[in-house]
Amino acid sequence: MSETSHVPPAGKPRARALGIPFNGNPGRFNAITDVPGVEVGYTTLISGDGKMAIGEGPVRTGVTAILPLGRNGAGQAIAAGYHSFNGNGEMTGVSWLEEAGALNMPILISNTHAVGPCHRGTIDWMVRNKPEVASQWMLPVAAETWDGYLNDINGPHVSSSHAVAALDAARNGAIEEGSVGGGTGMNCYAFKGGNGTASRIVDYGHRSYTVGVFLQTNFGSRNELTIAGVPLGAELADDNPMETFAASLPAGAGSCIGIVATDAPLLPGQCKALARRVPLGLARTGTAGSHFSGDIFLAFSTGNREALNGRFPKGEPDASTYSHMDFIPWGRMDGFYAAVVQAAEEAVVNALVANAEMIGRDGHRSPALPHDRVVKVLKARGVIAS
Repeated sequence: MSETSHVPPAGKPRARALGIPFNGNPGRFNAITDVPGVEVGYTTLISGDGKMAIGEGPVRTGVTAILPLGRNGAGQAIAAGYHSFNGNGEMTGVSWLEEAGALNMPILISNTHAVGPCHRGTIDWMVRNKPEVASQWMLPVAAETWDGYLNDINGPHVSSSHAVAALDAARNGAIEEGSVGGGTGMNCYAFKGGNGTASRIVDYGHRSYTVGVFLQTNFGSRNELTIAGVPLGAELADDNPMETFAASLPAGAGSCIGIVATDAPLLPGQCKALARRVPLGLARTGTAGSHFSGDIFLAFSTGNREALNGRFPKGEPDASTYSHMDFIPWGRMDGFYAAVVQAAEEAVVNALVANAEMIGRDGHRSPALPHDRVVKVLKARGVIAS
């Protein structure tokens, strides 16, 4: 295996660059894009400052696009499942996903009031790129977390063209983390949050599979923060302007959207089981799961491509019109469960580490996680070697 990437394309540090230890064996990029075929793209919107009227800014938001099979594979059905840990949030398309156990659309993530433009943008993109799919019916997956502390969330700043641009920008390889795409205006444990990702290799006898996790982190109260098993909330309790604002924003509010990808062949129910493990990774970073945090997770398998094809049938069924699926036996799923938990934990910390302070709406400030103070505490506890 090649050396794991500790630094994303823009040169921001990641958690491992600070010496923070994690369990498990990461892939080459330590990202969801280690899963073959998966592509991620961003549109980032940052403009304006100071106190401005609704609709005028300042803008601190964007769109994230995840293509499970890349642009060429859009429209092909793969096994998928979702889990709502706390339903105070939105992810469209999951009623059909739950019914059919299949996903054949890109996944878009933005802010709470931009779900509509992202939904429309996916349709526009599919009409242009996959007209044969668009000629039937489409149920796009668009998810959200709330960025109204920093962003003029009620303004019409995200358009369908921004969603299309994020889809067009999707690539594999190393991807940006922190305040980009849909994660631009998000906060995590009352520090600047946003996007984080990580991956794990799961050895399975004759071969290895990859499990990747991507999170849009916007959850947690400062007092809960835990890194590498060390409670840091009390150590980092100062400089907490976001929770000073808590008279109208309860501590821990926000949300988390998590996407799990794997090339291991799985049944839809097994994908759902992976999605259910994401909260265990979040819990390792301290959260108890706020009532005001919509935490929704989707997992998909790129194995068995088109086995769950639900397109309009042609002609009468015959001996060839059956679908077949390989899948990991249920009794051998534990390694994949552990991979999700490990990658989710690291993705949260990556989102925190790969960030800088941001000032947004009405002068609201979200401080960056203080790397030096975190390292000092972890060294004092013996977690990082002195």
